Amino acid sequence: MTSPESVNHKLKSVFITGTDTEVGKTVVTGLLGRFLSDKGYNVITQKWIQTGCKSFPEDIFSHLNFMKRKRSDIRNYLEYVCPYTFKLASSPHLASKLEKRKIRQGKIKNSFSILSKDFDSVLVEGIGGALVPFNNKKMVIDIAGQLHLPVLLVVSNQLGCINHTLLTIEAIRSRGLKLLGLVFNNHHGKEDIITKDNPKIIKTFTKVRIFGHLPWVKDSDGLYKAFNVIGGRILNELKMDVNDG
Repeated sequence: MTSPESVNHKLKSVFITGTDTEVGKTVVTGLLGRFLSDKGYNVITQKWIQTGCKSFPEDIFSHLNFMKRKRSDIRNYLEYVCPYTFKLASSPHLASKLEKRKIRQGKIKNSFSILSKDFDSVLVEGIGGALVPFNNKKMVIDIAGQLHLPVLLVVSNQLGCINHTLLTIEAIRSRGLKLLGLVFNNHHGKEDIITKDNPKIIKTFTKVRIFGHLPWVKDSDGLYKAFNVIGGRILNELKMDVNDG
């Protein structure tokens, strides 16, 4: 891992969400982290809220595995990579309520700010789908909006994803967030006329950029190899976003 002192080229941070839970956000976050690291960027991942957590945040652990890193590599940032953990695997508003611990936006934004100062880019993995509440008034994605983070949307490519994706895109756009593009995840290992058409019809209706399709590959190195083209396209978009901003 590159030391924070060697930072010399900032890259836009990004909020990675999905059309639902278990669609591949963790995988894409980890793969993108590894790709950007291999390109010389000093990158760290973050998970603002992890539910269903018994000890160390599982998604952060998965990111580290994909990035070929160890927990000790981020030892100075452990309290910031996942500000909130809860035991119940549920929406954070419920998990928080049951444990009688409020989720405070200020703590999340401060943790992000600390990481963004020391790293070229912070890859923030959302929780569940795009519209997940952390209290009775706010959604997790609203914090991404306050931080002006562009959004990368992971889509589970299967029957039914057209509706899920179009609704998610509407929700993102209605909040004024910039949508970088989509990554279609064929994690079910099935390719047919439906999965081939889904990206086409979604692009027709939304004009959103599609970075690519992630095939089902058993081992992480093989999956990373398949991700390289997708990673390159995302990197180019992030560079453009920095120049525009």
